[in-house]
Amino acid sequence: MTTTPDTTASFKREMLSALPSLRAFAMSLIGRHDRADDLVQDTIMKAWAKQDHFEMGTNMKAWLFTILRNELYSQMRKRGREVQDSDGFFTESLAQHPSQYGSLDLQDFRKALESLPSDQREAIILVGASGFSYEEAAEICGCALGTIKSRVNRARQRLQDILKINGEGDYGPDATSAPLTSRAFVS
Repeated sequence: MTTTPDTTASFKREMLSALPSLRAFAMSLIGRHDRADDLVQDTIMKAWAKQDHFEMGTNMKAWLFTILRNELYSQMRKRGREVQDSDGFFTESLAQHPSQYGSLDLQDFRKALESLPSDQREAIILVGASGFSYEEAAEICGCALGTIKSRVNRARQRLQDILKINGEGDYGPDATSAPLTSRAFVS
């Protein structure tokens, strides 16, 4: 996008009109007002800095939701690596979780996603990965809102079954390497 005063003003108006939805989405992901507001602010700052990457006339809301989601994941990864260690004791005994597990997990997820029926895969990608609202996804798919919600729910349940995910403990390092990267190991 070439930046002219008119396109900058249009970009700003469109971005500001998406703020309530963006904040609601952040709240649904985080659950705390202060952190959600910080996440929205980070998202707006990144979007403003990258406005030349946005093509006017396309879906600003979807673009912002994608930035927000990616920013949240980046913050979560960063928080997972940060440890309070002012005396340097923990740093001296730190071990790193092998990166190949993440690649293997991604391969498993892709296989599981590919095994879903196409209508469920489409719905979960639109809502879960592309950041569209249920209403927008229903419009894109040409079906009822309840149908999209049902497809997304069935897809999530099926992915959890295929990947054998029972809760938050199933994310991150496996049982063998977790003690090596956790604070409990250091005593």
